[in-house]
Amino acid sequence: MSNLFFKALTGLLFFPAVTSAQLTGSTGEAHKEVQPIIVKPISDSQREVSINWQNRSSDFGPLPPGMEAYSFDGMYHNKPFRAFYVIADPRSDTLQIEHDTTQNRRLTPSGFYEKNNHPVLVVNTSFFSFKDNLNLNIIVNKGKILAYNLHTIPARGADSGRYFHPFVSALGISKKGEMDVAWTFTAKDKRKPYATQLPPKLNIDSNNTFNLKTARKVHSTYTCFVPPKPLLHKWKMKTVVGGGPVLVQNSAVNITNNEERKFAGKAIQDAHPRTAIGYTKEGKLIVLVIEGRNPGVAAGATLTETAAILVQLGCVEALNLDGGGSSCLLINGRETIRPSDKEGQRAVPAAMIWKVKSET
Repeated sequence: MSNLFFKALTGLLFFPAVTSAQLTGSTGEAHKEVQPIIVKPISDSQREVSINWQNRSSDFGPLPPGMEAYSFDGMYHNKPFRAFYVIADPRSDTLQIEHDTTQNRRLTPSGFYEKNNHPVLVVNTSFFSFKDNLNLNIIVNKGKILAYNLHTIPARGADSGRYFHPFVSALGISKKGEMDVAWTFTAKDKRKPYATQLPPKLNIDSNNTFNLKTARKVHSTYTCFVPPKPLLHKWKMKTVVGGGPVLVQNSAVNITNNEERKFAGKAIQDAHPRTAIGYTKEGKLIVLVIEGRNPGVAAGATLTETAAILVQLGCVEALNLDGGGSSCLLINGRETIRPSDKEGQRAVPAAMIWKVKSET
């Protein structure tokens, strides 16, 4: 479906041109074949650049069956580059994926490693507030919401007195280990998050609150199921981690930064340390970290470069997580990339944890 046709119909109550076959994904939830409004395609130069990843699993072992670790240390786009990624199947009988949060405090990834009885993997996840140590993105663990999205952001400058109300992108894993990336809405009086498979247009108004009624009104498109099903629906996932923006959809670079209001201006083209997560068509989960702010060793990556790497790794969908000084991946307690803060690992209020089931 063309973007022009999609734009013409997003304001309508019914969306008959989208069939149930187009919107059904592996999880049984509404899935997306329609391209988002803002598309950031890979340039010819990016498409030609590939990375020669080296299997490092034996350096961080023992790892559970099916889990592998890879690294690259060299030149990428004419700059020094270091990165690691891990890949595993959430449906594995030996691997358990969880999220852990702290209460009014933060821990370093090594702190989460000790707190959780030495899991095989720890990685930073959501954006957070330094002032009160609160996560700003959705986190769900074992079906329970541990952290909520920030849906109201005060505007500045000429828009002072107005508020942005973004939906927050997240990756969810179902009880069966099936994965999906969607844009989410959370409310503290609701036990489940809500999600949509189409990136909602950024809502801007003079209200300093954003509730479910308004969210439904903003994103009122329906599928052609009988009876019609609203695209903003309850998202029944066992684990969820939010961040943003979305980087990959339908196995292509699609960055929805304008809809999610994550980075201003041309900031998505600035090189920084990165943490990102995605999944492949085979149902494998990928966690990627990119080292940066290390002159002469690792320059970091832009969001566009990060997205291109995730596509090359085979991701069908992927999103950005908190980066910069927060980026840190531990495998069996050992650092992969070097954190960019001069103090070392940054304390964060949430982490993704991979455990070996026989140890839980």
